[in-house]
Amino acid sequence: MKLKTIVLLSLSVLSPAHAAMNHSRMIMDDKMMIMNANPDKLPQDCPKISENVDITIRAGHKHALKFAGKMFAFDQQEWNVKPCAKINITFINDDQIRHQLMVHGLPGYLYPDGMLHLELYGEGQLQASFIVPSQKKTYLVHCELPQHAEKGMKAQLKVDGGDGDLPSIPGISAPVNADSYSVEWTPNTWVTLAVCIVLGLALPTMIIINAARVKAMAVSLWAALKTRWNRRLG
Repeated sequence: MKLKTIVLLSLSVLSPAHAAMNHSRMIMDDKMMIMNANPDKLPQDCPKISENVDITIRAGHKHALKFAGKMFAFDQQEWNVKPCAKINITFINDDQIRHQLMVHGLPGYLYPDGMLHLELYGEGQLQASFIVPSQKKTYLVHCELPQHAEKGMKAQLKVDGGDGDLPSIPGISAPVNADSYSVEWTPNTWVTLAVCIVLGLALPTMIIINAARVKAMAVSLWAALKTRWNRRLG
């Protein structure tokens, strides 16, 4: 019995997983996970699905470049849907690292812990659907990795226009704790600042003082180029 157990454990460690595992509300393999997807069960306050909405959400470093001081972001920061909408998400990871997409505040009787969770390790894409209740509400969408969320990977999903903007959504609302980029004023920092100031003043001054000479050089260069061009045409 012990030998059989050891053999089975060894095979489970040495054999790669080729198919996704389905653990009740969680589908996962070595690269991805989908938790609490709900393509067909209606919320209690929804007599029917009001609309089907297809949303593609990309995650990655390049999407944060439009926000000063941010490192990660989604390509969009806000979506609006009707009450009782079925949302079909295509989640795309554009980076070589792990990113997640979580929607918080959903009803717990349909979504355990009130959330939908998609996760990808490295480049790739996932698809999952869920149905929102009829309540006018703004839901938080973010990457669960604290570092990624704090560095910009936050967005919001509004149902029926939402009940206001959430804080710290890049490009939409002010941060709860604003980023601080303090400077450590060492002797080297002061020297660098002084050199920059001197160069910033010296270069324009030299150009102004030698304006006539610079103009003459420009005229001479233009004449030479014009002469060479005319010779080629001739």
